[in-house]
Amino acid sequence: MKAVLMTASGSPEVLQVQEVAKPTPGNGELLVRLVAAGVNPIDTKLRKRGTFYPEQMPAILGCDGAGVVEAVGTGVQRFHLGDKVYFCHGGLGAHQGNYAEYTVIDERFVARKPTSISFAEAAAAPLVLITAWEALYERGRLEPRERVLIHAGAGGVGHVAIQLAKLKGAAVATTVSTGDKAEFVKQLGADEIIFYKQTDFAQAALNWTGGEGVDLAFDTVGGDTFEKTFPAVRIYGDIVTILEPVANTVWKTARLRNLRIGLELMLTPMSLGITESLQHQAEILEQCAAWIDEGKLKIHVSHQFPLMEVAKAHQLLEKGAIAGKIVLLINDEY
Repeated sequence: MKAVLMTASGSPEVLQVQEVAKPTPGNGELLVRLVAAGVNPIDTKLRKRGTFYPEQMPAILGCDGAGVVEAVGTGVQRFHLGDKVYFCHGGLGAHQGNYAEYTVIDERFVARKPTSISFAEAAAAPLVLITAWEALYERGRLEPRERVLIHAGAGGVGHVAIQLAKLKGAAVATTVSTGDKAEFVKQLGADEIIFYKQTDFAQAALNWTGGEGVDLAFDTVGGDTFEKTFPAVRIYGDIVTILEPVANTVWKTARLRNLRIGLELMLTPMSLGITESLQHQAEILEQCAAWIDEGKLKIHVSHQFPLMEVAKAHQLLEKGAIAGKIVLLINDEY
């Protein structure tokens, strides 16, 4: 089969399409013919810095995948040949990722693809859906009628976070950089739009909440944005970040306001092999698939590239300012 091999860390050019052996499903596993794979910031970081398992090179990147079950191993109970699925698994260096024509995956970690969207849209969805779900619902404990500030609402994680917050019954403020992105997040249901390049977003959030601050802030940007968000959160409120706080973070305002700090990394179950949590993430995808098919949740794909142009996909993602997600198209038969 064709697959994108990463033979060393470095620029996008280290990603090369080569022929490799087609995997075989083991007990409880599915062989999935991949139709599309999502491209995420974690992919570009691993490509530049090296995978979590440098001794297991070359590696195949790509955590997100969508495709069709082509074979099943012994003991498989939930899925059958021809089933259409989507999932987030592999791509960190220990297990094969989804920049390939085929992959094998434990059936417990797979969800049925939403029927109403394309494979490209489905492949774009898993990592960002799980990240936003865990950050808002589990780390941030978001409740109906609460007010939430979501940074970079037009981004991959941000655009689904807005929708998940609205599905919970929350009011949403979000930061954007351009008028086009403002229109995009407005269509997703954002209640308050903050142009962070022209406005102090913390003050804007305070104005929006009558000086009290938001109940929950969700940081998808990192760097000094995390610390600058502290005064925007109400006393005894929550702030959740998907980035590691920088070493020089000044915590005084967070401590004074008694903020609860949440760190969200949806890759933890895969990195540490926590089966129960991986199954829970598949359940999240099943629920999100139902919402997608009910028209309550949308996935925006901004760009699609053939597998051979994976380097271009990485280059575009690293430029930033992308609304939605980038996807690799692997099989054009579907």
